[in-house]
Amino acid sequence: MYTAEAKNLRYKEGKDIELKIQTNRPLLLPSAMALTGLLCAVLALAAVQIANAVPQHNKRFACADGHITSNEVCCQLFPLVDQLQSDLFDGGECGEEAHESLRLTFHDAIGFSPTKGGGGADGSIIVFSDIETAFHANGGIDDIVDAQKQFMASHNVTINPGDFIQLAGAVGVSNCPGAPRLEFLFGRPPPAAASPDLLIPEPFDTIDTILARFSDAGFNASEVVALLGSHTVAAADTIDTTIPGTPFDSTPGLFDTQVFIEVQMRGILFPGTGGNQGEVESPVPGEIRLQSDSELARDSRTACDWQSFANNQAGFQTAFRAAMQKMAIIGHDRNSLVDCSDVIPVPEPLPATAGPHLLPDSVQGDIEQACATAPFPVLAALPGPATSVAPVPPS
Repeated sequence: MYTAEAKNLRYKEGKDIELKIQTNRPLLLPSAMALTGLLCAVLALAAVQIANAVPQHNKRFACADGHITSNEVCCQLFPLVDQLQSDLFDGGECGEEAHESLRLTFHDAIGFSPTKGGGGADGSIIVFSDIETAFHANGGIDDIVDAQKQFMASHNVTINPGDFIQLAGAVGVSNCPGAPRLEFLFGRPPPAAASPDLLIPEPFDTIDTILARFSDAGFNASEVVALLGSHTVAAADTIDTTIPGTPFDSTPGLFDTQVFIEVQMRGILFPGTGGNQGEVESPVPGEIRLQSDSELARDSRTACDWQSFANNQAGFQTAFRAAMQKMAIIGHDRNSLVDCSDVIPVPEPLPATAGPHLLPDSVQGDIEQACATAPFPVLAALPGPATSVAPVPPS
């Protein structure tokens, strides 16, 4: 005879499940068949209760304002997104603040090294702005840092600055037709300290130095090229201070592949004074070219990746989204964050009139072939005479 005592089955996934079998009565040893049946029944009951306890990740939550999201904690972000669009991004434009907010996501996140320290995408560039905006590599970034700090103060923003920077960057680039809809994960802790200096690559660095810095942060050469595709919606204010707002390609309001084409074209002039550190000749007036972009387009380790995006909008979107997804959580465990990607607006596609092309009055021979394994795609030039690229206007 045996006496059965209380037995507890616990399953931990947000809560415990307790299954109790208790009796003080003498029990007769059941037959093997009966015991097997009893055990199956017990396990079946436990399995039902366990299944009911597992969080249902496919649930949808209706927020008080009518938005639908995958997690109720994300509801607080929808009003913030609306305020970003109306008050920071001038009603949802792919303009200077959108461009600079995207730049800020990188400059905050890349401040991380397994050996030198830094918190990655933690908002330290805002919290410790007096320190980090003084870094040489952060030249000109104080404008968007100040704008975002002022926005957070005037709108009583309570989310941590690391979350705010990545949210603003994802919302800002969503205003650029052709952009992918970026992932946004929520719940980064506040920064503990300023990032160390010299972790942000500079446009005058060698390709060896740039690739080594990115590798230290966890990125391969292909991901570097994808990330720097962000220059398709970017402009320079401090490379040549005489011509602020000078874009890196001819279509800075579109998230297209023109930067991969135009950086591969033969440089013939400087748009401003020339002789500036980190600048090389560009193919057309009004467009500035970074030394680092030019060399990445021509280095054997990266040239074919660079060329691969020239007429591959979908491939560029996919690669950029994946690289940004990785960059946005440098220094964090993605399993500790909440996926609130559904608060990010869906970008408009490129207009029908857009598409990969050579600049007006140029020919295929103006392309400087660098990839050794495939020819550069054959592209037609836009009709008309050579023109000058207009600067990105300040907001």
